[in-house]
Amino acid sequence: MTQEKVMNRWYVVIGAVLIQLCLGAIYAWSVFTPKLTMPLDQGGTYGFSATQAAWIFSIGLLVFSVVMILSGRMIAKTGPRKLASLGGIILGIGYILGGLFGHSFFTQLLFIGIIGGAGIGLAYVVPIAVGVKWFPDKKGMVTGLAVAGFGFGATIWVKSAGSWFGLIENLNFFGLGGVQSVFLLYGVIFLIAVLVGSIVMIDPPEGYVPEGWTPPEPVAATAGSNPGGAALGMINFESGEMLKTPQFYMTWVTFLFSAIAGLMVIYCIKLFGIDALKASGMTVAAASAAAGTAMALYAIFNGLGRIAWGTVSDKLGRKMSIFLMCLFQGIIMLLFYKMGSTPLLLTVGACIIGFNFGGNFALFPAVTADYFGNKNVGLNYGFIFVSYGIAGVIGPQIAGYFKDAAKGGGDPSIWVTPFIIAGVACLLGAAVTLISKPPRKA
Repeated sequence: MTQEKVMNRWYVVIGAVLIQLCLGAIYAWSVFTPKLTMPLDQGGTYGFSATQAAWIFSIGLLVFSVVMILSGRMIAKTGPRKLASLGGIILGIGYILGGLFGHSFFTQLLFIGIIGGAGIGLAYVVPIAVGVKWFPDKKGMVTGLAVAGFGFGATIWVKSAGSWFGLIENLNFFGLGGVQSVFLLYGVIFLIAVLVGSIVMIDPPEGYVPEGWTPPEPVAATAGSNPGGAALGMINFESGEMLKTPQFYMTWVTFLFSAIAGLMVIYCIKLFGIDALKASGMTVAAASAAAGTAMALYAIFNGLGRIAWGTVSDKLGRKMSIFLMCLFQGIIMLLFYKMGSTPLLLTVGACIIGFNFGGNFALFPAVTADYFGNKNVGLNYGFIFVSYGIAGVIGPQIAGYFKDAAKGGGDPSIWVTPFIIAGVACLLGAAVTLISKPPRKA
């Protein structure tokens, strides 16, 4: 290409992190669940069942993942900047309306779950698709950085609502109460911040090559190719072609199995932590505070895991990284119930689960680019990402079902079965990964 002055590519990373900080608000949902599920006869405002609270979160994740397919199709027509801006506007409006009118299960499901989830889905793919074009030499690392904000953002929104500023207890805009006031405030912040981050969401010039990097020669992806994908991603699959390969379905199922655990814990960690720590002799207030800390650190390690696993996969290879991530996650989920009995072990377990869960969002877009090419990664990853939305229904709903089956009881043993189911799913994902090989294109 003719050398021309181009934007510093690290601006894309900064903009991506700012956008993802806001999109990650959905992972803060657990901070609201104790307020939402407090029975009316005990002073609660909403009186939702655990299953209802889980459905708002689950529908948000499902809409997020389905809309990502639409987003992948739109990005080439609208351009990444406009698409990210549209996502930020819709996300912000969803939370603002949830704040003003979210007094019932239906309105929270509509505004936070459906509209908010749609905003996330529209904006989420943009930093990934733009990032891999600016960083073809560091796909794993930049994908991890681009989505790390999603995990870190949850910490900001959890701690701001809780121990940092006590927003959920102290805010009361227009007599809406703490939960809806936080929704309203967050909606305004999301709208503005995503619009700012969208400014640098632009594709590099045609034929852009990072200084000092030589693109690999195009090769057919075969079983003997570099396991890290350095020689892959040069053969581009259209979505229709990708959907005809067994590798698509193996990758899809592995993401599904791996994501169930992390999404289950995001939803229930506050509820589980309170039950488990109360049973070990702590007061409700102390147990709630300890569970809140574990939840916030989960989010921090979620962000760190995206960067670390993505960077490691550039060296170790995507297949081995996904295998190890799923294996470790399965083991820790099988142990997590026992770890919940003390604040320290609850926090350690949450950090490990968050770290491994975060790796999904660096490894699966990168392996999608490795297997099916960089050109259509935004759309192709959207199809892969639907598995995450399905996991967002399965994981929280399993946890909510067993919690509701206890009929309000605080016996922590109700959590054993959900955690075993999630752990076994992760181990199955590790097994599927072992037999997956890069696709050949006819």
